[in-house]
Amino acid sequence: MMDKPERNRTECQSLIRPVHDALEVLQGKWKLPIIIALSFGSKRFSEMAREIPKITDRMLSKELRDMEVNGLVKRTVHDSIPVVVEYSLTEYGQSLDPVIIELRKWGMEHRRRAGVAAGQSE
Repeated sequence: MMDKPERNRTECQSLIRPVHDALEVLQGKWKLPIIIALSFGSKRFSEMAREIPKITDRMLSKELRDMEVNGLVKRTVHDSIPVVVEYSLTEYGQSLDPVIIELRKWGMEHRRRAGVAAGQSE
């Protein structure tokens, strides 16, 4: 039987590991904005670049590749002239919706506590 400090450490680690794993996939300042943009529907690269302020094309391309590797985003190449490439969230990517809703709620409360107006950026 584990003593209390050992049990607490084990329980703590059992909470930290999966959160760490999630943050490994979602780390960086651009992945969540990309997921939010795609939550409104499939988009072409240029549409996303316009919707996400200050992201460079190079960074958007890198993040989309990473997210595709992790199964969050699907890249679809349409056989047309000119070739059209669209990005969309996979079902797995859409499973982040409740997380984003809760982060938004927390962020709004944090802005209220910090005295920042809802539409104002820092």
